[in-house]
Amino acid sequence: MSQAAKQIEATIRATSGKGAARAVRRAGRVPAVIYGGGTDPVAISLDFNSTKKLIFAGHFLTTVFEVSVDGAKTRVIPRDYQLDPVRDQPLHVDFLRITAGQKIRVEVPVHVINQAASPGVKRGGAVNIVMHAVEMLVPPDAIPDGLTVDLTGVEIGKSIHISNIQLPANCVPVDKNDITLVTIVGKGTKDEEPAATPVAVAPAGDAAKKPAADAKK
Repeated sequence: MSQAAKQIEATIRATSGKGAARAVRRAGRVPAVIYGGGTDPVAISLDFNSTKKLIFAGHFLTTVFEVSVDGAKTRVIPRDYQLDPVRDQPLHVDFLRITAGQKIRVEVPVHVINQAASPGVKRGGAVNIVMHAVEMLVPPDAIPDGLTVDLTGVEIGKSIHISNIQLPANCVPVDKNDITLVTIVGKGTKDEEPAATPVAVAPAGDAAKKPAADAKK
C-alpha cells in the first residue's frame, strides 16, 4: 500500500543518556533517536501528547514519518517504543532512517476472508489461524495492509500455505519456508489426544513365575 509520510515536529537534544532523558520527560516531552542510513544517530525529543496519540492510534510501527528538526526533514519509520508499565505513557521512541531502494522488516497481519464460502466451515469445521502475522521485507513506501487468505472452497483438513496466496508486489517473507497460515479443523480434532493402548494385566501370581532376567526388564 503506497502511503504518504506523516509529519512530526521534533527538537534536537543537546545531550543523551538516562539523566538527559529524564530531564526531557520532566519537561513534558518524549526522548527519541534517529539512527541508520549510514549516518550518526541523532538524539531528538517529541511532543508528549502528539506522540501518545500516534502510538495509540495503531499501525505506529508500520507508518512512514517525516521528522522535521529545525526545518530539515528526515524520512523514518518507528522501529521500537517504550511505554511506562504502570501508566502506559511513552518513554522513548527509536526511528530508523529510510534510504532509497531500501527494504525494511515489518510484521504484516494475516486477514482471513470468505469463511462462509468454505464447505469445511459449513460442515462444522473451525478456522485455525496458525500465523496471525508474517515478518516480511517490504519497501517502506509500500507497506501492505495485510496478507489475504481466501477460504472459498476450502475443506476440513486442508491448509493454506504462504505459497498458496498472492503476495504484495516487491514483498518477500523473511522465513523462506512454506509456512502454514490457516487450517480448517474438524470438531474435536484440535485438542483430541490419541486413545491409550490397552495393556494386558497378568493374573496374580504370574509375575513370580517369570525368570529373573525378565523381571529386570
